[in-house]
Amino acid sequence: MRTYVLKALAVLFAILFIISAGLQYNDPDPVLWYVVYGIAALISLLYVFDRLPLWVAVVIALVFVAGGLISWPAKFEGFTIGGGDIRNIEEGREAFGLFITALIMLIYAFSLRKGKKTV
Repeated sequence: MRTYVLKALAVLFAILFIISAGLQYNDPDPVLWYVVYGIAALISLLYVFDRLPLWVAVVIALVFVAGGLISWPAKFEGFTIGGGDIRNIEEGREAFGLFITALIMLIYAFSLRKGKKTV
């Protein structure tokens, strides 16, 4: 049952990542975010079809965490436009998106790791 729930969530996340990529059309650097969310969608689908190696999930999660740390604004001013400098808000949103995506990749990795122990 647990596997079916996680796979259903992975399908949902794949759809959400594709939507997120599509919403980047007016971003200053849309190609970067097409790639980021495209990779996340692909990894989600690999998980659904039992084709995701544990090491790939871990490496991608670490890359997304590193990206989030690198893109974290010098001064975090929230996520709402009008709440501060637009550049800081944009960087905060991007970093947070990378952290969320990394968390999802780690969930896949822990699931894969646990699955290997029981087999």
